[in-house]
Amino acid sequence: MAQTATVSGIVTDDGNNPLQDVNVVTADGKSNPAITDADGKYQIVIEAGKEVELHFINLSYKTFSKKIQAKPHEKIKLSPHLVFKNEIEDVTVISENRKQEDIYIQSKDYFKLAGPTPDISKILLAQGLGVQSSNELSSSYSVRGGSFDENLVYVNDVEVFRPFLAGTGQQMGLSFPNPDMVSSLHFSSGGFEAKYGDKMSSVLDVQYRKPRNFGASVQGGLLGGSVSVENCTKNKLFSWQVGARYRNTQYVLKAMDTKGEYKPSFYDVQAHLTFDISEKLTLEYLGMISDNKYLVIPANRKTTFGTFQNALSFDVYFDGQEISNYQTYFSALSATYKPKDSLSLKFIASGYRDNEDQTFTIQGQYYINQLNNDFGSASFGNTAYNLGVGTYLNNGRDYLHANVFILEHKGKYQKKRHTFLWGLRGQEEIISNKMNEWNYLDSAGYSVPQSPTAINLPYVLKSQVNVQSARIMEYAEYVWDKPLKDTSNLTLSAGIRSNYWTLNQQNVLSPRVTAAYMPHWKRNWVFRASWGYYYQPPFFREMLNLQGQINTNLKAQESIHYVLSGDVDFKMWRRPFKFMGALYYKQMKNLVPYDINNVLIRYYGTNNSQGYATGIDMRLNGEFIKGVESWISLSVMHTAEKIQGLGYYTYTDQTGQAFYPGLSVTTKTDSVYHTKGYIPRPTDQLVTLNMFFQDHLPKLPAFKMGLNFIFGTGLPITILGRKDLMANNFRYPSYKRVDINFTYDFIREEKPLSKNNPFHFIRSAWLGLEVMNLLGINNTVSYTWINSVSGVSYGVPNYLTNRQVNVKLQIKF
Repeated sequence: MAQTATVSGIVTDDGNNPLQDVNVVTADGKSNPAITDADGKYQIVIEAGKEVELHFINLSYKTFSKKIQAKPHEKIKLSPHLVFKNEIEDVTVISENRKQEDIYIQSKDYFKLAGPTPDISKILLAQGLGVQSSNELSSSYSVRGGSFDENLVYVNDVEVFRPFLAGTGQQMGLSFPNPDMVSSLHFSSGGFEAKYGDKMSSVLDVQYRKPRNFGASVQGGLLGGSVSVENCTKNKLFSWQVGARYRNTQYVLKAMDTKGEYKPSFYDVQAHLTFDISEKLTLEYLGMISDNKYLVIPANRKTTFGTFQNALSFDVYFDGQEISNYQTYFSALSATYKPKDSLSLKFIASGYRDNEDQTFTIQGQYYINQLNNDFGSASFGNTAYNLGVGTYLNNGRDYLHANVFILEHKGKYQKKRHTFLWGLRGQEEIISNKMNEWNYLDSAGYSVPQSPTAINLPYVLKSQVNVQSARIMEYAEYVWDKPLKDTSNLTLSAGIRSNYWTLNQQNVLSPRVTAAYMPHWKRNWVFRASWGYYYQPPFFREMLNLQGQINTNLKAQESIHYVLSGDVDFKMWRRPFKFMGALYYKQMKNLVPYDINNVLIRYYGTNNSQGYATGIDMRLNGEFIKGVESWISLSVMHTAEKIQGLGYYTYTDQTGQAFYPGLSVTTKTDSVYHTKGYIPRPTDQLVTLNMFFQDHLPKLPAFKMGLNFIFGTGLPITILGRKDLMANNFRYPSYKRVDINFTYDFIREEKPLSKNNPFHFIRSAWLGLEVMNLLGINNTVSYTWINSVSGVSYGVPNYLTNRQVNVKLQIKF
């Protein structure tokens, strides 16, 4: 029998922090691979009496190799330091927490995907983890068929909220997490742990850095910029971060179909302070002030649409303006007490205040024209004749004020292979909302809809609501990590949540279980299975129906997750790669139906629907080009719902033949009601393909390129209040977008400037050029519906951004 030896140790980064999920393998592949745990520890058995080369591999770090020749039964200690891969600063590299249904994103550098809104949500979309978005101007995203409101976001263990009233991507400002301050991101597309809250789709857990030395960065471009500074005291007991961001999308919006005066202005300032009072007690503060303003005075619009055989143009001349103002204030203070290494007790007090004002009065005088499609005609592409003229007037005065106060406790106890987690949270909500919206439509001098005695408005919403309520939430979770005799590993996580809301007096219990198995195979596989209940108690938005009335008896929506997933680390072309895959099915009950227009969600305010979502997610990432990481991901998904009371009538005349109202000349004598079955949900997107590819010049590695490609099949077209039309399966055109960026690092961290250089204090600096929407594709985000006096409806597409060029500069100190 061959003699063996044991190699063990702790793997750390350049800051001496333990690294999890580092693969330890032998070059010849004869020994079973090992993987580091949460403390960076590993142990691998190798052959004795011969030279063995060990490789320490993680996609986020440069591979460390060491040749060892051990004696039989010898125990060798080897604790290497891995160096972070920062040749391509544009990329935040992924490394998975393989024992739970989430991934761990190390955000050591700002993720700079090309696009008009660089945002944390774009990182998630780029990874293709069941995340979908068909609007590059918005930070909203849906996950595996869920709505924008079904996603949890935590920053430093505190839940944060998204704006309520924003109706278009242009109005949406900066999302809460500041990428310049982020240390790590955990994201789960479903099947997540009981310690996370009560939403049906996903959770994003963001942690800010705790600085250990001075650092600063400045970034600017044609669409805004950011500044961040961080430092700590000499004794390392007090550390601080301050970050400020400013974004102005005027440059992008001016290139859209609607011309006019755009004045968007979005900024926020955040501060993160940490004070280590003692080895056992730490105080932490996080504060944020955000002010997002959007002013537009439209002048005119010209949109061509239709097909070659039926080419149309829509010309509008505007009067009026729109002013939106969203102000957010957030503050959180926490104390973490660790009486011993195995026990952690955290207490958090936080407050969230949101003031939103949205006012608009816009009149549009429009002309719908048929275009000349005769190639041989001198007037090809010009107006052939007019199809209709009219005027529409949209008016709104919406005001919302929300205050959320939270007190909570989170605890963790760990002993060897056993971990216990628990938490208790009390939350008070005070929300005041006043809405006054109406639309008027005139076609050829006649009001639509027509009436001989009155002026009828096609849309009216008047509402004034004041809601004050409280919630009590608890959770308990147990994690058991068991190494098996054949060096394989089994991890079991089981937990339960409770959520009680005083307004509807409903209490829901959510059991959740995840099992992960790492077999004793040559390749480093892990398999996971998750099941759980995910209730979503209603918030203010879900309770408000289409007529502006509030339903205080609305119950929690329910989703049961069944998830099977796995991933494997392997080598291709002698370079590291990872493949991930997941199959899922979500059974949903007590759903609240909703319609989507752009990014605005309008709920029906009743629990009268049931549905499902099912699909598969796959992703392959690795070094397609040596030294830099790229990835490609594919998601296939279908989601549908069955709404109670949704149906239609068919009619017959006196002869028993079909009768069509408005068309038949016979007399209607009988009718039959038909109940509709399952219809697509508004987020039903069958295929989503994401690809991000990186390259650099071999002889000039400082010059880099990043190409981002997104494809998504068309979403269902929703018309406010017309769920009966969903069965017809009318869909938007597919979403297709290609962005490309070129960067040049003229100062690199790997090659610091000499002390004699007057700019030696600059750690890194790069200049970038990006082309957004490289192919100039017109992606449709919504439709403007125009009705003629004869009853013909025209859906005029509202296009997203066109091709634009942006320049960026970033300097780090």
